Amino acid sequence: MSTPLAPIELPDWAWERAEVRQALRARDVGAVFRYVQQYAGASQARIATAAGMTQARVNEIINGRREVSRLDVYERIADGLRMPDDARHLLGLAASREVHGGGKAFDLAAFPEVVRVYAAQASAAEEIQQQARSASEVDVLAVRGLGFIGLNDSLLRACLPREQGGSGLRVRVLLLDPESSALAQRAAEIGESSEALAAGVELAEARLRELADRCDVQVYRYAMLPTWRMIRTDSTMFVGAFDAGWEGHESATYKVLETPHGPLYRGFRRMFQAIVREAERTV
Repeated sequence: MSTPLAPIELPDWAWERAEVRQALRARDVGAVFRYVQQYAGASQARIATAAGMTQARVNEIINGRREVSRLDVYERIADGLRMPDDARHLLGLAASREVHGGGKAFDLAAFPEVVRVYAAQASAAEEIQQQARSASEVDVLAVRGLGFIGLNDSLLRACLPREQGGSGLRVRVLLLDPESSALAQRAAEIGESSEALAAGVELAEARLRELADRCDVQVYRYAMLPTWRMIRTDSTMFVGAFDAGWEGHESATYKVLETPHGPLYRGFRRMFQAIVREAERTV
């Protein structure tokens, strides 16, 4: 086709959505085109121009009457939609640029797990809330959890209750055991009394118990010194760290996606599961 390609630009977050990534893994080009229409507002004609096809062919693909099987067509679609390298890999394509050297080491730009870094939790708040509103699973690893989920104006509180009794939503929250030596150490690190920190954990538990009739809420107490601060919404994580020099919400926050080759998402999820197994369930 002689028409020059005019690439379509999708917002970065669109390529990170679970349903888009699933369509790429399945090589379901019809679904990909429908998401392009949804997230970029592109018409079939616009997609056809970008992908070097006729509008009739795009219509057939979107409506399931034709499938894409040729590698050169996948390449043309990826180029026309300006797919980031991680999306290209999910589709089974090479990175869009040549990678030199490195031996057996991965090119991190071609296998991005950390797709965004925020200066602090506040900078990531809007995106975390957007992910939580549509998630079927939410995991939280915190110290006392009041800033995350324990209070009415907490980051996640308003995102979790669903219509019709919260059907399908599971929430697991790990909080620091108020009776542990680790809590006393953490209180000393942040210049707070053990009694005040313990009371905050207990308040968060009480407030989470109030959500039990709206969704599946599970609360656990762990007893080790807190290191990681984490929110998982389905296949996306937002990870920060606790340190003697700062509170968790002050930490840089990393957005980590589940990818075929990436150990970070899997490692953090495995860690969370291990803590749950050793923790005491209180709600």
